[in-house]
Amino acid sequence: MTWDTALLGFAAGLLISVVTAPVGVSGAVFLLPVQLSVLHVPSPAVTPTNLLFNVVAGPGALLRYRSRGGLAGPLTRLLLAGTLPGVVAGAVIRVFAVPGPRVFRLIVAAVLLPLGVWLCARALRPAPRSAAAPPSRRTVLALGLAAGTIGGIYGIGGGSLLGPVLASRGTPITQVAPAVLASTFVTSIAGAATYAVLALGTTGDIAPQWTLGLLCGLGGLVGGYLGARLQPRLPEPVLRFLLGALATGLAVLYLIEAAR
Repeated sequence: MTWDTALLGFAAGLLISVVTAPVGVSGAVFLLPVQLSVLHVPSPAVTPTNLLFNVVAGPGALLRYRSRGGLAGPLTRLLLAGTLPGVVAGAVIRVFAVPGPRVFRLIVAAVLLPLGVWLCARALRPAPRSAAAPPSRRTVLALGLAAGTIGGIYGIGGGSLLGPVLASRGTPITQVAPAVLASTFVTSIAGAATYAVLALGTTGDIAPQWTLGLLCGLGGLVGGYLGARLQPRLPEPVLRFLLGALATGLAVLYLIEAAR
């Protein structure tokens, strides 16, 4: 690995995490196209490399949220109950029967685009607090399982999907962010370990690119801590607009990639 690649990986992890950590997104979903198109990480090694980024970057934001008592809540435990088995299933699917990346991009765009636009509109014209009821335990568990499976397949952590959905159902961003980041961190450890085990008996580029994943993660570690520090200074409508803008931007990005 050259020095410019190493510095680019560190800088990308830092800048992305500063923006995404306040709303509970690890940043891996935005790092994925950078790794594929700029850093040229081969597939499927890009998935465990992205999961490694989550593992290294996660503690930066989590330590900051822990100091405010926002981690060990029922939402975190419920998400983990779904995402942990999901990420193991996703890793197996990724190695042996992965769907094409174009299909994935189209699905993600179809989910995130309307959610992102709706969140932005709601942030600009807030609805009454009683307009949306928080999701049920069964719904949160199902969302966690789906996000964990998608995260295991594509190494995106699942926060980019969980955050907008939970926020759109009325859950405050101040509760969503630490819970989603905590589930992403623990799930990424399980996912990276699953890929390491699968790499022992499978040919091809399955193991993560350790050096690049660690450098991106170190950048994310610093950026995540800084982003988590910013969250208390940002009003709820601003956080919702930021999450909606990130979701919309990601959907547009993936639509462009799928059209190529």
